[in-house]
Amino acid sequence: MTAKTKSPAALGFRMPAEWEPQVAVWLSWPHKRTTWPGRFRPIPYVFAQIVAQISRREQVRINCAAALQPRAKALCAKAGADMTQVTFYDHPTNDAWCRDHGPIFVKHRKTGEVAVTDWAYNAWGGKYPPYDLDNEIPPSIARKLKLRRFESDLVLEGGSIDVNGQGLLLTSEQCLLNQNRNPQLSRAEIEQALRDGLGVETILWVGEGIAGDDTDGHIDDMTRFFKADGFITCVERDRKDANHGPLQENLERLKRFRTPQGRKFDVVELPMPKRLSFDGQRVPASYANFLIINGAVLVPVFRQPKRDAAALEIIGGCFPGRDVVPIDCHDLIWGLGTLHCISQQQPA
Repeated sequence: MTAKTKSPAALGFRMPAEWEPQVAVWLSWPHKRTTWPGRFRPIPYVFAQIVAQISRREQVRINCAAALQPRAKALCAKAGADMTQVTFYDHPTNDAWCRDHGPIFVKHRKTGEVAVTDWAYNAWGGKYPPYDLDNEIPPSIARKLKLRRFESDLVLEGGSIDVNGQGLLLTSEQCLLNQNRNPQLSRAEIEQALRDGLGVETILWVGEGIAGDDTDGHIDDMTRFFKADGFITCVERDRKDANHGPLQENLERLKRFRTPQGRKFDVVELPMPKRLSFDGQRVPASYANFLIINGAVLVPVFRQPKRDAAALEIIGGCFPGRDVVPIDCHDLIWGLGTLHCISQQQPA
């Protein structure tokens, strides 16, 4: 069912913060070899390990064409997943980036009803056609789960926004104001669409994203809320690195932001991994692409022992009481995204 009349916000819905209780995490099973050219082979195994970690704490729901399911199930079982917690859905996809093509779930403030918001998806400004199957994922999930669906023609990817669950949304100018997304809309019109669709009140803007990011500056590679009044944000100490300037400017903006109560935010700095390249192409490796699940935070690591350990310690300090689980994403990042990019949480 598609709600055409009132917006989710007007009906009392809001997008919960990622640290709020979840019933499941959605993934889209990887099959597109050209996403990881020359390095696809280990990718399904990495996904299976991620499924295993999530399944110990909550349900895993996987979009996967029927023909791919037997092998995918076997890999997940072999990786130690609790298969009673894993459900495969015959939802064919073009690619594996569920954060961006999947539904963004909202929850009613009073009744607790969970609904699907279904935004337009154009594969990051038309970079990777076709994407027709990916665009069908939100309505397919809404039908399967019998959830209310709110449709919007705004082009929006889940990785381009982060919320604190209490009225604030963080995004980047490079992405949401990009001419390849919604060129017909002004900043004010985009902000209003986000307020209407996700039940937020204030939009906080940083500037540019990190080098090697083909999504045009997704926020989940740079800066994340870790509590209602706190950000964890990437910094690059090496002044010669392309990331130093943009991340420094974003840090300055974060320090200038004020909470609705007029206070400064807690800002925790998170170092970047050492520059990582494959076949001469820089990839957007970032520790900020972590995934918060019930009782744990899954953190991408890149076979850089000192930096990986430092990042795990900093992120662990931001989420007391949660297990910090490192996931080797050295191969996964060749697809230009890691844990947060492949997943979409469904609130309880």
